Amino acid sequence: MPADPSHSSATVAQLGEFELIRTVTTGMPQPRTTLLGPGDDAAVVTAADGRVVATNDVLVEGVHFRLDWSTPEQVGAKAVAVNLADLAAMGAVPTAVLIGLACPADTPAEVVQGLFTGLKKEAAAQGAGIVGGDMVTAPVITISVTALGDMEGRDPVLRSGAQPGDVLAVCGKLGWAAAGLAVLGRGFRSPVAVVGAQRTPEPPYAAGPKAAAYGARSMIDISDGLIADLGHIAAASHVAIDVHSAKVPVAPRLHEVAAALGADALVWALTGGEDHALAATFPYQLPLPSGWTAIGTVTKGAGVTVDGREYDGVHGWEHWK
Repeated sequence: MPADPSHSSATVAQLGEFELIRTVTTGMPQPRTTLLGPGDDAAVVTAADGRVVATNDVLVEGVHFRLDWSTPEQVGAKAVAVNLADLAAMGAVPTAVLIGLACPADTPAEVVQGLFTGLKKEAAAQGAGIVGGDMVTAPVITISVTALGDMEGRDPVLRSGAQPGDVLAVCGKLGWAAAGLAVLGRGFRSPVAVVGAQRTPEPPYAAGPKAAAYGARSMIDISDGLIADLGHIAAASHVAIDVHSAKVPVAPRLHEVAAALGADALVWALTGGEDHALAATFPYQLPLPSGWTAIGTVTKGAGVTVDGREYDGVHGWEHWK
């Protein structure tokens, strides 16, 4: 949504809470699953399956994004994407999104408008409506997104379902966002495709529900790093997972960027998580669904190894560490 010319130079304090809410919600489209959208004390959405899948993520300026690296629209799109990827990892499709926005009083209103442009575009592209939320003051821009989803009659795919003998597979980009972060951290703004992966992830949303219908036994969104997130499946399922590094898909472009920066593209793919790819385990006798790549095995035991050995290095991102 383009900024209102009369608001282009105003701060959120000058505009006021309710005028800002009116500005970003006016004309907001809603899918058929929304029975009552923004404007009341709460929204009303349908749950045709009878079960609602719910998830929440919080993005904080300076921790998850920087406005000198990304546009407000890109930040808004990313805030929705990281949540919808969690729904996909359960095998669900998104239906509704609620937005909590906190920001300083001197934040330009056009920044908030840009954030909501990205939020609305990403949600609408996946068939979800922004049905409500809240706005408050805070020292830095903070976006809290709650996403709701529908299982459409399928059983949710849990982290605890992996079994010895399963095949470990991934779908989506690996290492691109980590490479983009490394490029931005060096003060560069290209290659555009690599930097863009850090600014606006492209999770393989449709792959999650398809994998669930296909028979995936466990699944997870790779948000913090492949090795780190596989550790959650291994712990929840009481199994061991071995990643075969030669099978991990690493794009040639990432090898080129890594060579230029003196880095290792495989490390980005193993420990970088902000691409929000999906990892799942499937019964070995099943051929993998289209788009999935086998990269490892599940056995009896505990923990995650790479090529049969404990990985020597940081496994991924963990807050407060």
